[in-house]
Amino acid sequence: MAFAIGLVLAIVAGLVAPGSATVILALVMVGIIVGILNITARDFAPLSMAAIALIVVGTAGFDPLDQLVSGLGIHVNEIVQYLARLMAPAAVIGAVRTLINVGFPKY
Repeated sequence: MAFAIGLVLAIVAGLVAPGSATVILALVMVGIIVGILNITARDFAPLSMAAIALIVVGTAGFDPLDQLVSGLGIHVNEIVQYLARLMAPAAVIGAVRTLINVGFPKY
């Protein structure tokens, strides 16, 4: 449920509140909740690939889309960057959990 809330918040905020520090803080907090409640060591590989993809795509820029529809590229950039900010804390928590499982295996 927390992930769905974060996803909706990222999309809506990308359209109506680009670059909002309040939205970023809310997404980070939701990302922490997602990481704590939903991410297991088994989920870490797909989660990390998705987070890396969002971060890389977020830096690529969709500004050329503005030539097709005014403001489209800016909004797509914001949505992708907000999604990356949602997933980054969850990925860090998943990475720490995975490291703990590797470092302290259960026999």
